[in-house]
Amino acid sequence: MNVRTLPARHGLLWLVAGWRLLRRYPRQMTGITLVYFFVVLVVNLIPFVGPFLLPLVLPTLTALLGNACRALDHDQPLTQDILISGLEAQRINLLRLGGLHLLGSVILLLASQPLMIELNPDQSKAAEQLSDVISHLGLFLLLASPVVMAFWFAPLLTAWNGMTALKALFFSFVASWRNWRAFTVYGLVILGVGVVLPGAVIVIAGLLLPSMAGVLAMLARLALVLLLGPILVSSIYISYRDVFSESVVADE
Repeated sequence: MNVRTLPARHGLLWLVAGWRLLRRYPRQMTGITLVYFFVVLVVNLIPFVGPFLLPLVLPTLTALLGNACRALDHDQPLTQDILISGLEAQRINLLRLGGLHLLGSVILLLASQPLMIELNPDQSKAAEQLSDVISHLGLFLLLASPVVMAFWFAPLLTAWNGMTALKALFFSFVASWRNWRAFTVYGLVILGVGVVLPGAVIVIAGLLLPSMAGVLAMLARLALVLLLGPILVSSIYISYRDVFSESVVADE
């Protein structure tokens, strides 16, 4: 299988292409994103088994989202046959992929336990605690990166290319590693748009309108779900399309 190595700017172009797809089909993209978030929330809330069940079904949910985004990208209707395309034939491999996802999540959780810190309410130590939080978060992201890289493309490689779970994980990791520059830009843009910018707006608005701080924070979260959510959902498909197929996002 041919794996492309794309320039760093494609990390931004994936998000731009996701925004364009959202503009073309706002109702459909928002709808499938909200359904996805709802299913994830409901599964996670199942007593005792929810947190273990979620990693098992995430690859199948991701493949279903990929089918929806690919259909909209090709101006096709979201019929049931299109949405479940490849899921039935690859259900065993997708379930195995989910099992490996669960295993990876458990290993990551255990490995990150030493990084957990207990915050002290003493304000005089706030700067020191912030430094510890940032350093521990950086270490956690370093630990999580191989897991994210291995599973980023794996559900679509399994559903669309018929790969076994282990083969899909291998190709996903290799493709992500070869395109680390694009993924770095992708992550930095998401951090800026999804965390830094909304945080700054909330802080400034809270200083100007203290009584509205809670309302503004809620509106910011709602905007992130309705705008950034569909873009992130579609960017998984778009990055796959760029890296593994002939159609590459135009640098406009």
